[in-house]
Amino acid sequence: MKKYLNAYIFLVPVAGLIAALDQWTKLIVHNNLSFNERWMPWKWLQPYFRIVNWRNTGAAFGMAPNLSLLFTGLAVVVVLLILYYFPHIPAGDFFLRLALAMQLGGAIGNLVDRLTRGYVTDFISVGNFPVFNVADSSLTLGAGVLLLGIWLEERKSPQDDAETQEVLDE
Repeated sequence: MKKYLNAYIFLVPVAGLIAALDQWTKLIVHNNLSFNERWMPWKWLQPYFRIVNWRNTGAAFGMAPNLSLLFTGLAVVVVLLILYYFPHIPAGDFFLRLALAMQLGGAIGNLVDRLTRGYVTDFISVGNFPVFNVADSSLTLGAGVLLLGIWLEERKSPQDDAETQEVLDE
């Protein structure tokens, strides 16, 4: 039981902070912009960046629209798998732990929207890129952190692995 508590001491605050930031920013958008309304105080920046109140019934970045029920179920499965798997990750595997915490926070942020509104609120519009939100960003950055961790792990020399094993054996 202590193993689980120690693991969740890292997971819950990181994922919770991300989900809370996601919901807070979406609340600001809902309270200040009507659906499809855009806002940018500096006109010269508007072609490149703007805030827009947009509804997404598909996956991140507007992919696979009108499949909200499918993505709701998928998000529940992802959340449960991360909660189950996380305590089994070695404490020293920082990048995997951070990546999964970011994935969990993003999944929860968008899941809350799907369960309460039936769609996900997206509001960050950059150039011609699909509109996204904090949760989408966290999911994407979490994947990037995971790839970075894998890359760094592969770059370790065999001697580093031997030294790590000696520490673990002690």
